[in-house]
Amino acid sequence: MSATMNPTTESVMHKSEVIASDGTRVSRTLVNFWLDSLLLLVFALHSIASVIVQFVFPPGVAAKGWTLWSMNYGQWCSVQFFFLSVLAFGILVHVMLHWSWVCGVIARKLLHQRELPDDGIRTVYGVGVLIVLLLSGAAIVGIAMMSIKMPLQ
Repeated sequence: MSATMNPTTESVMHKSEVIASDGTRVSRTLVNFWLDSLLLLVFALHSIASVIVQFVFPPGVAAKGWTLWSMNYGQWCSVQFFFLSVLAFGILVHVMLHWSWVCGVIARKLLHQRELPDDGIRTVYGVGVLIVLLLSGAAIVGIAMMSIKMPLQ
């Protein structure tokens, strides 16, 4: 092997690095650290908002007119949903960054295969899992919307 690298091999990104928007290389370890730190922070904020909605405000319609730090019950529910959405997106990115590892564990440890699926197959599996999760969630919400009942007058 030659001591100097040709331009083609220089442009290949090492698996432990990602390319930032300005073209600099960033360690995957740092990306994972900051993503996990952000997930921890958002989880803590979501937990606080959930405790406030569940235990500080009176339940349901009894909370009408009550405010905490200039926000009413509905606004606190919106804050809670916002943090839940950010948390879900962060977890999705986290799993995407570790998708090769997830596929490796499933293939080797659960299915006892010697060969790992190639990148294309792993991508298809990932998109398939995401579609199944989204459709399942949509089905549950749809069923809930069709099943909800108004109180008797």
